[in-house]
Amino acid sequence: MAQAANGTTTGTGTGPVRVDSWIWSVRLTKTRSQAGTACRAGHVQVNGERVKAAHQVRVGDEVRLRMDGRERIVKVVQLLRKRVGAPVAAEAYIDNSPPPPPRADALAVGVRDRGLGRPTKRDRREMERLRGLAESRRTAG
Repeated sequence: MAQAANGTTTGTGTGPVRVDSWIWSVRLTKTRSQAGTACRAGHVQVNGERVKAAHQVRVGDEVRLRMDGRERIVKVVQLLRKRVGAPVAAEAYIDNSPPPPPRADALAVGVRDRGLGRPTKRDRREMERLRGLAESRRTAG
């Protein structure tokens, strides 16, 4: 194991590391079980191929992870076996991910005051028109 700057040992090494363990150790997922679940669901690709959790990653591999509606594309620079702090984890990969989409502001459209009861047909159509659903309903039916 390698010595970190503060004298503690980190789980770095020269041999290959499991992809689920590496994704977790560089903090792309919160838990190792989330990383394994993402692999089983086919949300993890190494060099363009879907991989199982036990797949070995090596320095220079490109890892793609789809999670929470966002795709992370990272290039492996350093292999880590154990979870490390965020500053050390950020040095273990090069992030080539596209910027996250802007947050959609939560619209208050369709929120009714408590106690008003069930919306009338006219109220429902007005809410659908504001949401932009009116055209899709007419063409679907």
